[in-house]
Amino acid sequence: MERLSEHACFGGTQGFYRHDSEVIGLPMKFGVYLPPQAAKGPVPVLVYLAGLTCTEETFAIKAHAQEHAARHGLMLVTPDTSPRGTGVAGADAAWDFGDGAGFYLDATQAPWAQRWRMATYVTLELQSIVAREFPADTARTGLFGHSMGGHGALTLALRNPGLYRSVSAIAPIAAPSQCPWGHKAFSGYLGDDRAAWAAHDATELVKSGAKAPPLLVDQGLADKFLAEQLHPHLFEEACRAAGQPLTLRRHEGCDHGYYFIQTVVGDHMAHHAKQLSA
Repeated sequence: MERLSEHACFGGTQGFYRHDSEVIGLPMKFGVYLPPQAAKGPVPVLVYLAGLTCTEETFAIKAHAQEHAARHGLMLVTPDTSPRGTGVAGADAAWDFGDGAGFYLDATQAPWAQRWRMATYVTLELQSIVAREFPADTARTGLFGHSMGGHGALTLALRNPGLYRSVSAIAPIAAPSQCPWGHKAFSGYLGDDRAAWAAHDATELVKSGAKAPPLLVDQGLADKFLAEQLHPHLFEEACRAAGQPLTLRRHEGCDHGYYFIQTVVGDHMAHHAKQLSA
């Protein structure tokens, strides 16, 4: 593992790192915020999955989350959103597919299947690196994300019961099988089999009986992607029918960007701190 930079921040350290990924087969970057409590021993881990076009730096720079992490004693881990420098033709042709748009799944279709393995990377390899290289209490790991990353947080938690003790999402793509972003990503990465799509769709996973810890989801009502892409109401209906605990909060005037994330991130950190300390 190579340290790219480290910065003092709210009594702790914000760092950025690069390593040779066996899962991806290429170098991958990630960020880690170590709260001041980590100087005394292992601390709970909170993994954040970013949205389309973002990198491992976006949340660390824009969300203003380190102050909350320092208060609660949480390590923040921020992986990149896709492989980079793959040499795959067309990987950088669109902002919502390919580079910066891994959708936190393992692709099955050529030419994406060899490198686009973000589900395995996040749940296994990155988890192992954090446990080995940092003072991490990985038995107490939480997961949250925004937009595409909110989709990732919900689906990875539902697909891996027991791996994450706390889960939340901000403006997630909650029913990707029923929106243009999901159609594009799933058909490209997974092919035309709708059953394969359902296995990576939070709404369909809940309908199938998958369970997660009590969920917190925040959605802005001025979000320009709400009606066409996000569909939180479908996820809410599925959770209600299945008995999956969900708190879905709707916010007047809030859009899809990082000003909204800044508005609610403190509540999400408190949500995770409470569940990870239980």
